[in-house]
Amino acid sequence: MGENQIKIVRSNNDNGTLKKLSKKEPKINSEGKNLVAFSTLGCRVNHYETEAMAEKFIREGYEVTDFENFADVYVINTCSVTNMSDKKSRQIISRARRTNENAIIAAVGCYSQVSPEEVSKIEGVDVVLGTRNKGDVVYYVNKARDEQKPQLMVGEVLKNKQFEELNIEEYQDKTRAFLKIQDGCNRFCAYCLIPYTRGTTCSKDPEKVLNEIKKLSEHGFKEIILSGIHTASYGVDLDGNITLITLLEEIEKMDGIERVRIGSIEPIFFTDEVIDKMKNMKKLCPQFHLSLQSGCDATLKRMNRRYTAKEYEDAVNKIRKNLNDASITTDVIVGFPGETDEEFNETYEYLKKIKLTKTHIFKFSPRKGTKAADMTHQLDGTVKDKRSKTLIELNAKNEGDFSESLVGRELDVLVEQEVPKKPGVFEGYTRNYVKVEIINGNEDMIGKIIPCSIKEANGDCVAGKII
Repeated sequence: MGENQIKIVRSNNDNGTLKKLSKKEPKINSEGKNLVAFSTLGCRVNHYETEAMAEKFIREGYEVTDFENFADVYVINTCSVTNMSDKKSRQIISRARRTNENAIIAAVGCYSQVSPEEVSKIEGVDVVLGTRNKGDVVYYVNKARDEQKPQLMVGEVLKNKQFEELNIEEYQDKTRAFLKIQDGCNRFCAYCLIPYTRGTTCSKDPEKVLNEIKKLSEHGFKEIILSGIHTASYGVDLDGNITLITLLEEIEKMDGIERVRIGSIEPIFFTDEVIDKMKNMKKLCPQFHLSLQSGCDATLKRMNRRYTAKEYEDAVNKIRKNLNDASITTDVIVGFPGETDEEFNETYEYLKKIKLTKTHIFKFSPRKGTKAADMTHQLDGTVKDKRSKTLIELNAKNEGDFSESLVGRELDVLVEQEVPKKPGVFEGYTRNYVKVEIINGNEDMIGKIIPCSIKEANGDCVAGKII
C-alpha cells in the first residue's frame, strides 16, 4: 500500500464515526456484487488512472455502473487546473450524495491533493486521497465502511520521487489505449498548480512500458498514446541515457502496434536531432499538442514559460517540413495578469500567421498558491470574455481550413465505433487525428485501419468513403 508515502491529514468529525453508514446496508445486485461508479474530470492521465482504479474494484468483487445510477460507492477523480474545475468537482460530489445519501464517496486526485481540508468538509465525503495513492482507493473505501470512520490520506508529492505503478490489465476499448509513462512536472509555470498536485517528474521504467505495449498488442490494439503530465521530461529521473525519443525508438522495433502518439509536449523538445530521428519512424503519428499559452514574448516571460514565440514557430516549421501531413494543436491562455491589448493582438496575429490545426482557449483563472494569483494588473472578466471569443472565432476558421485541405485525399482511418444516432455511419481517426465519418462502413471494420477517400469537410470533422 505504500503507507510510508502518505500521511493522515485529519479526521473530519470529532468521534470518527460515519453515522450515515448505519442507515442502509450496501445494495447487492443479482450477482452478489456491490456497485461502484466513477466520474473523471481533467486530463488524459486522470482518465487512465480512473480505468485502472475501476479494475481494482472489479477484482475486489465490485461491479461498475454509470455515475448517474444508484451505487454503493462513488469515486470522483478530481481536477484542480482552474477554479471552475474545483467547482465542478464539488458539484459532482453533491450529485452523488443526492443519488444515494448512504453511499461511500471517495474524492481523489488533484483537488484533494492541494485542498484536502476543504474537500474533507464537503458533505458526504468519506475518503480523500491525493494523486500518488489512487492505487489504494479500494482499501480505504472498504476501511471507511468497515471501521465506520472517514479516511483522509494525502501524500506529500513534492517529496515523492517514485512513479506509482497503476496499470490497466483489461481495457474496455480495443482500438486506442492510453499508457501513462510519466507523472509530475518540474517547470513551475506562474499560473500552474500541477507541481503541487502531481509533484516533480518521475518516469515509468522503460522495460515495464515496453512489456505493457506488448500486452496491448496481444490484445488487439492498433494504437497507443503515451501520456504524462510533462511527457517530454520522460527519463530525466532514470539512470542511463533514457529519453522519450529513445523510448520511441524501441517501440518502433516492436511488432503489432501500428500507431504511436505522444501527449502534450513543449516545443523545445523538437531539436534537429529529435526531428531527424522522428522522420524515419513509421509508427509515430504526425500529430502533436505543442503547448503555447501566448504568442507574445513579454507574456510568456511573466508566465515563466521557457521558450520564445520564435522558438515555438521554429519547432512548428521543423515538424511541418519533415513530417508529412502534420497536425499541431495547442493551448492558449487569454487575460493573463498584465496582458495589454497590444500583447493580446500580438498573440492573435501570431496564431493567424502560423495557422495551427486547433487551439484550445482558456480564460485565465487565478489559482491560490501560484505566483500569478498575486500578480498586479489582474484583468476584468469582460476583457477575458471578449478576447476568448476572438480567438474562438479564429480557431474555427483554422480548423475548417485544415479539414478542407484533406478533401480529395486518401487517408488511413482507425475505425472505432458506429456513430451514435447515425445507423450505418462509422467513425475513426486518421494518423494526424482528424475525425472521419465513414458513410459506407460496417461493424467488421471496428478496430481495423481502413483506407478512405475524403469527400467532404464539416468543421473539425470530415466525411469519407471506403476505397
